[in-house]
Amino acid sequence: MALSGVENLARLPELKKRLLWTLLLLFVYRIGIHIPVPGVNGPALAAIFEEAAGTLLGLFNMFSGGGLKNLSIFALGIMPYISASIILQLLTVVSPELKRLQKEEGQAGRKKITQYTRYGTVLISLVQGFGIAVGLESMVSPIGPVVSPETAGWAFRSITVITMVTGTVFLMWLGEKLTEKGIGNGISLIIFGGIVAGMPSAVARTISFMSEGVMSPLFVLVLVLGMVGILALIVFVERGQRRVPIHYAKRQMGRRMVGGQTTHLPLRVNTAGVIPPIFASSLLLFPGTIARFSDMPWLQAISDYMQPTSIVYNLLYVAVVVFFCYFYTAIVFDPKGIADNIQKQGGFIPGIRPGAKTHEYIDRVLARITLWGSLYVSAICVLPMFLIAQFNVPFYFGGTSLLIIVGVAMDFMGQVESYMISRQYEGLMGKAGKVKGRR
Repeated sequence: MALSGVENLARLPELKKRLLWTLLLLFVYRIGIHIPVPGVNGPALAAIFEEAAGTLLGLFNMFSGGGLKNLSIFALGIMPYISASIILQLLTVVSPELKRLQKEEGQAGRKKITQYTRYGTVLISLVQGFGIAVGLESMVSPIGPVVSPETAGWAFRSITVITMVTGTVFLMWLGEKLTEKGIGNGISLIIFGGIVAGMPSAVARTISFMSEGVMSPLFVLVLVLGMVGILALIVFVERGQRRVPIHYAKRQMGRRMVGGQTTHLPLRVNTAGVIPPIFASSLLLFPGTIARFSDMPWLQAISDYMQPTSIVYNLLYVAVVVFFCYFYTAIVFDPKGIADNIQKQGGFIPGIRPGAKTHEYIDRVLARITLWGSLYVSAICVLPMFLIAQFNVPFYFGGTSLLIIVGVAMDFMGQVESYMISRQYEGLMGKAGKVKGRR
C-alpha cells in the first residue's frame, strides 16, 4: 500500500530539516519587520501610509512585508537586491565582459556576477536609505511630524542609513541561506512571506467593510468566488506551455547507434514571470508619488492623471507591461543559442531546416505566445485596480501580489515533490496531489 504524503515526509529526515530551516529563517525575517529604526514617530508614519496605499510607497511597503510602514530595520526589504540583479541582467546584454563571465566561465563567472550584485545592492541601499532619511524629516502627518525637529539632522540620517543598509545586507544573506539550507528560492520566499503576512489584515478589513455596510455579503461572496477563479486561471496559464516537437536522427557513434528520439522544447506562455508588472508599477507610480510632495499645480495634475484608478494610468500600464514582457523574455531566452544546440546534437523541428530557419521559427512562436502572455498579465493586474477603485477592495488582493504568491507556491511545491520523487517516494499529497504539468 502506498504511503501517504505525511508518512513519506516522516521518512525523509533531510527534507524535514530543510522545511524546518525554511520556517525558522522566515520567522527571523518576520521578527525583524517589527524592530523599528530609532527616532521615528511610528503612529505619524502609519497615518501617512494609510493615505499612500495606491502610490509607490504602498507598492514598496507590500514588497517589504510592511517593514517600510513600520520603518523597521528591514524597511528597504529585498527590493535593492532585486533591482541590482535586474540591472546586472540588463548590463549582461550590452556588456561583452559580463556576457563572457555568464556564459564562458561557468560557476566562477556566476560567482563574480553574484559578487557584483551584492556590491550593487549595498550601493542602491545607501542611496535609498539616505533618500528615505531626508524625506522622513520633511513628512508631517495629521497627528504630527514623523521626525521631531530635535531629532532631525545628520545623526538621525547616519543612523537610519546604517540601519537600513545593514538590514538589507542581512536580508540578502538570509535569502541566500534560505536557498542553501531550505527549499526553493530564498529571495522569492522572503517576498512571498511578506505578502502573505498582510493577508489577515486585508481579510479583517473586508469583514469590517461588510459589517459597516460598505460591502454587501453577496458582493463579498462574489469577490471570493472571483478570486478563486483568478487563482485557477493563474495556475492554468503559469503551467501553460507551447511544446515544439524536436526529432533526433539516428547516427552511428562507435559501435552504438544513438538518436532516433522524439522530444519537445517547452515554451512557457509567461516566460517573463512577475518582473514586467513590478517594473511597470514602479515606473508609472513614480511620477505620482513625487508629485505628492509638491504644491505646484502642474505636478498635481500629473499626480491626478497617474493615480492607479485613472484610465490614462491603466492604458499606459498595459502598454508598459506588454513592452517589458517582450523585453525581459528576450533577455532570459535565447532562440539562436537553442537552435544552435539543437543542430549540434543532430536534432531538427519537423518541416523546419536546422540552423537559421529553426532560430526564426522559435523566435516567431515565442513572439506569438508572449503576446498572449503579456495580455494575460495585464488583465490580472488591471482587474484588481478596478475593484479597488469601485468597491474599496483591500490592496493585498492586487494582481501583482497574486502572481507572486501563486508562482512561488507552485515552485515550492514542485521542488518538494521533485525532492521526494528523486528518492522514490510519492509527492507531498500523494498521487492525487501531484503538481499538474510535471512530466
